[in-house]
Amino acid sequence: MENKDYIRIFTGSDIQGTFIKSKLEEVGISPIIKNETESARLAGFGPSVVNQVQIFVHKDEHTAALEILATVDGGVN
Repeated sequence: MENKDYIRIFTGSDIQGTFIKSKLEEVGISPIIKNETESARLAGFGPSVVNQVQIFVHKDEHTAALEILATVDGGVN
């Protein structure tokens, strides 16, 4: 993801990513989820990394997102 307005805050399992996404949305942060497995499946290809997602947030929400991330399992990144 080349857009400098968005910063990656998490890379990990799809399950953890879904949980983190819900916690961010609870406080009004709109994360972008990059799921290579799902993208590959929809395109008809095999995944390069199975069940791994990346979560990006806008740079204006970065500090708040890291605070939320730190409360989830003591920081999962």
